Amino acid sequence: MLTIARAHLEAMAAHARADHPDEACGVIAGPVGSDRPERFIPMVNAARSPTFYEFDSADLLRLYREMDDHDEEPVVIYHSHTATEAYPSRTDISYASEPAAHYVLVSTRECGNDEGPVEIRSYRIVDGAVTEEPIIVAETGEALAAVGP
Repeated sequence: MLTIARAHLEAMAAHARADHPDEACGVIAGPVGSDRPERFIPMVNAARSPTFYEFDSADLLRLYREMDDHDEEPVVIYHSHTATEAYPSRTDISYASEPAAHYVLVSTRECGNDEGPVEIRSYRIVDGAVTEEPIIVAETGEALAAVGP
């Protein structure tokens, strides 16, 4: 189960809408071992593609050094899908390298850049196995439906 602040859900949705029609990507870091997403870090999709995302290698190295300096780890790794549902693709699954992370997908297929609804879903991806998990909004304890902010 992913427990996350509504502000982080809204920030991921806003980033996905802003980068549409390209996929958006980023990380929410938290204290090592806490499973608490605290620091929202939007990244640039180096691939600049509507069907694929890639973290810039220099930005990613800088991010991991910064997280190490702050005793943080990637609690959430997110990206958007622009034309398909919020479900990991084969490529997403093959690139999932953080077994403790929550992989959050935001689909902008219905709204594009507009304020319409987005679909937000969270997964654990370990050794190629995908398991969907519920999302709980931290402030309220409410379960987020598949169509979020």
